[in-house]
Amino acid sequence: MWLPLLVIILALLFLYRWHRQSQILENLSDKYVLITGCDSGFGNLLAKQLDRRGMRVLAACLTEKGAENLKKETSSRLQTFILDITDSQRVSFTAKWVSNIVEDAGLWGLVNNAGFGHAFGPNEWQKKEDFAKVLNINFLGLVDVTLNFLPLIRKAQGRIVNVSSSIGRIAIVGGGYCPAKYCVEAFSDSIRREMLNFDVKVSIIEPGAFKTLMSDSEMHLKNLKRLWENAPAEIKEAYGEQFYQQCSKSLKNLTNCSSAKLNEVTDCMEHALTAVYPWTRYSPGWDSKFIYLPLSYLPTAISDYILSRSAPKPAQRIK
Repeated sequence: MWLPLLVIILALLFLYRWHRQSQILENLSDKYVLITGCDSGFGNLLAKQLDRRGMRVLAACLTEKGAENLKKETSSRLQTFILDITDSQRVSFTAKWVSNIVEDAGLWGLVNNAGFGHAFGPNEWQKKEDFAKVLNINFLGLVDVTLNFLPLIRKAQGRIVNVSSSIGRIAIVGGGYCPAKYCVEAFSDSIRREMLNFDVKVSIIEPGAFKTLMSDSEMHLKNLKRLWENAPAEIKEAYGEQFYQQCSKSLKNLTNCSSAKLNEVTDCMEHALTAVYPWTRYSPGWDSKFIYLPLSYLPTAISDYILSRSAPKPAQRIK
């Protein structure tokens, strides 16, 4: 008796959720969206995607080459500019430049996509500078951009989309990448609550592994080799050459499992910008949905056991 009723209730809830999330805003062609990190990967694809929808895209690139290539593949509506998000003066100048462009309309969307990912490796092999580099780009740069453009976003009652990671929910590797993404999660949560009073919506994208320049195995292996070669003799003795080789193999396997369907991520970004009711969190990628996020909900002792089982073992381990 109760089972059919439960099925009906679940079906109605699913239909309601589907209907709610399928509602898209009108007059999208009047809205300005600024995207960082548009040289390649998610930012590049999203810029093209939104441009095809008729939105007014302001695409921030790190290099002249990236800006030129993007401009060749998009309409005259899209504007490119050079931005290093770690350069506070440049960020401030860009905010004033954008203000002159959007005028009273304000900035509808800010997509904080720019990031650095070649920072994986055992924590003890690294120095403060290694952590600082990735935190400066992936977190502090994101904060600086957000705070500078926030008045324009409030004016438009717009959207902020912050790119975090599924490993911003559970740390599976050492180095500064996971801590930086944990910071993005915390900052996004706090500013989302603050912006509720201004009808500004904040969404977090938590992708799994996708084939972008950030998942280039050669770059990851090069960084790991640098860390190993620069490690003191005592650390090399404690961990052993075999541990280093196992770490290299694990990194290669992690990057080789990356999905090539980048649109799974950019579709989430687009929904966060254009839906009447955007989600708070999006988790594109099968590994994000079925591995990392479920692991993050488990008791710590269980998730530690699962992750430690497959982790490389140092030469001088005690147990």
